[in-house]
Amino acid sequence: MPGSKVKLRLVELLGAVSLATDLGTGQAHLHGVRTSVLAVALGRQLGLDDASVAAAQQVALLRFLGCTADAGETARMTGGDDRAFLAGMAPVAMGGKGEMGRQLVRTVGVGLLPLRRAALVAGALADPAGAKRSLSAHCEVAAMLAERLGTAPMVREALGHGYERWDGAGFPDGLAGDAVPLAVRVAVVAGDAALWWGISPAQLGEVLNARRGRAYDPAVVDACVAVGSAVLGSLDESDVWEAMLAADAGGDEIDGPGLDAALEAVADFTDLKSPSMRGHSPRVAGLAGAAARHLGMTPEAITIVRRAALVHDLGRVGVPNGIWDRPGPLGVADWERVRQHPYLTESILACCPALADLGRLAGAHHERLDGSGYYRGTRELGPCERVLAAADVVAALGADRPHRPALAARGIADAVMAEVAAGRLDRAAAEAVLAATGRPAAWARRPGWPAGLTDREVEVLRLIARGRTNKEVASGLQLSVKTVGRHIENLYAKTGVNSRAAVAVFAMRHRLLDT
Repeated sequence: MPGSKVKLRLVELLGAVSLATDLGTGQAHLHGVRTSVLAVALGRQLGLDDASVAAAQQVALLRFLGCTADAGETARMTGGDDRAFLAGMAPVAMGGKGEMGRQLVRTVGVGLLPLRRAALVAGALADPAGAKRSLSAHCEVAAMLAERLGTAPMVREALGHGYERWDGAGFPDGLAGDAVPLAVRVAVVAGDAALWWGISPAQLGEVLNARRGRAYDPAVVDACVAVGSAVLGSLDESDVWEAMLAADAGGDEIDGPGLDAALEAVADFTDLKSPSMRGHSPRVAGLAGAAARHLGMTPEAITIVRRAALVHDLGRVGVPNGIWDRPGPLGVADWERVRQHPYLTESILACCPALADLGRLAGAHHERLDGSGYYRGTRELGPCERVLAAADVVAALGADRPHRPALAARGIADAVMAEVAAGRLDRAAAEAVLAATGRPAAWARRPGWPAGLTDREVEVLRLIARGRTNKEVASGLQLSVKTVGRHIENLYAKTGVNSRAAVAVFAMRHRLLDT
């Protein structure tokens, strides 16, 4: 049984999160960690103080924390594989407009029939504001989640401008020169250098020089020219994770309450990827924790199963949204990718010793008592594994999914007890979880809504957080589209956000989707 008390450095947690963003953006394993080590080296070469170096390292680890903000929209725009599209565009994201346009045409709809691909390319090219809208939402979401991970204000401010460029042609605000946060200037060069080193070390110098004074701060480029190749070359021959820990200039640690808040942020990062999944992980955590208490588990075990539930689906970010959001049945190849996500969850957390045991429990959420589950197919399940498996099933059955509507309470109970009768779920765990579903949700006991929201605004918020369009919201609530638009404007003003993705994060943080 893993202990509920952990000693965890902030950089370890952020490193683990960066492994998830590597998956979400289709990058090589440890890309973010490599970037962070180089960012520290560039900061030292520039003569920055420890606080600025630590900020550069953390921004390098978290710069793509908003990658799940619009994964569904990206998948629809590009033919289903949001990860492949982001990976294909990454080498030119800080290039010129022509370079980016050519790569867009090469990347959208790869593998689809010619007419379908041509339609997708035409649609992408017909939306010139799409990149700003998408990347601005990424920045906003990254800053919101980073606050809950325990980062400093300068890190959060920098992440809110994660796609700015030296020449002012970046996002979200078109900042230029020294107005671009220093941590972003360093992390952008470090990230692209690490990426191009993996593509072709011989081309790295050419890329740096071509973008010097355009996307990149000239001083940071000069620092990278001086030390970049040596640092990246040494990482090819060393333990990259240990290099990240050794380079850590912050040294901050996370306590129990801080870890709980951080894992809740990780849960929202994960669930944001698919509109139908938003709020799922905290819902599983609430059910699992309540069931564990009902079964008389120790406080330590209750804490462990709740924390594991918060991160159990983290590996979902490594599977394209075209699979998760498909309304019809999956083929064999796609089903195999789905079956990988518990393994991906466990592998992400395994890199961090303090979270490795938690990862092993989280990675067991699809295992079954008869050995029919995945990814291990084991029959050896302890009490925590049994509770987590039952809680995941109950939470999933109670929510709409692309391939089926939510079940009512009676239908959930019948389906779960059928799994018990078949020998797949544990009876005591299943009954304890079902008992927990009858208790009032946290939102039902609130004296009022956060940020002064009205009942109607919360209704609208729940629907747009689930991916509904303004027209669909209007139809569902019997309002005019214009009225829905005004409600959304009020939502943005009251919650202090500027995108649908960010308002979804607000809804998840305040558990407004726990209906």
